Amino acid sequence: MMHSKSTDGTTDSRPLPEVTFSTFVLSLASSALAQLGEVPLPESGRLEQNLLLAKHSIDVLEMLRRKTESSLDAQERRLLEGVLYELRMKYVIKFVTPS
Repeated sequence: MMHSKSTDGTTDSRPLPEVTFSTFVLSLASSALAQLGEVPLPESGRLEQNLLLAKHSIDVLEMLRRKTESSLDAQERRLLEGVLYELRMKYVIKFVTPS
């Protein structure tokens, strides 16, 4: 069982989620949301926006979609396509109406 390190360097006793395609996609999506300034950064707890990194994360998810499209089941495909749609819409809104 793997344990994560907390922000103060101590070991967190909560187990990490099982690594699946879905948890991997959701992890990348969470990073993109933080980079879009939609959720606080895990390290600092602050909202910060970095549209360049957000676009890169979205591009990584798109590359993943293209490379895996023939091997995904219906649920994985819906998850990935839904995540990409939501992130792209949030990116466009942030890009068109910068704060």
